[in-house]
Amino acid sequence: MYHLMIKTSFAAAHNLINYQGDCENLHGHNWRVEVTVSAKDLDKAGLGIDFKILKKKTNELLDELDHKYLNDLVPFLESSPSSENISRYLYESLSQKLNNDNVTVTQVNVWESENACASYTPD
Repeated sequence: MYHLMIKTSFAAAHNLINYQGDCENLHGHNWRVEVTVSAKDLDKAGLGIDFKILKKKTNELLDELDHKYLNDLVPFLESSPSSENISRYLYESLSQKLNNDNVTVTQVNVWESENACASYTPD
């Protein structure tokens, strides 16, 4: 099994729901995102998936979040836009776009600061 990872980022505002503390107030982050996929086999070029495709699909999704107020977006209307929920949303959305017989999204990490990260992987 081959594991490939890309790193990218987006900036957005949010406020946590049902949270007792400063983060319940409107604030923003420059989130860093790491997407890991697994590939069973390599193609004729020796690639599991072209990094260009992985970056493109990820950045298309992040463009929908970038410089937005996350609480107003459909994926977060009924759940707090925490780093945990953002990582799950990105994982599920990217899985729909990328998963096939050879490639599977295995993990998405969302860093809200240099020292704080939430990850999502399937059960």
